[in-house]
Amino acid sequence: MTEVKTRARPAAVRLTPAAEARVAELMARAPEGAVGVKLSTPRRGCSGLAYSVDYVTAQDPLDEKIETPGGAFYIDAGSVLYLIGSTMDWVEDDFTAGFVFQNPNAKGACGCGESFTI
Repeated sequence: MTEVKTRARPAAVRLTPAAEARVAELMARAPEGAVGVKLSTPRRGCSGLAYSVDYVTAQDPLDEKIETPGGAFYIDAGSVLYLIGSTMDWVEDDFTAGFVFQNPNAKGACGCGESFTI
């Protein structure tokens, strides 16, 4: 019998240390029953797809799971193909705070930055 060798595959999305810290903050004050934070790309906005980060109360076995120091981070199974190779960061300045995405798959974005096209 031949030996089957496997290797770990890279996560679809890379979280920066700031994004991991934000996930930890979210999980520290998560509502009861939350098992993690999930990234999805629902259809909305003027360009078609948007980034959405929400708490989840159950793991979907089809979702990609990334273990972070602060808790589980999930990527919606239907969104993975739109996000492969992306970097998710958490950025704060004097006026705004939010997750920022560098997505090599995005072909365009709306002027307000709320949505993107593939």
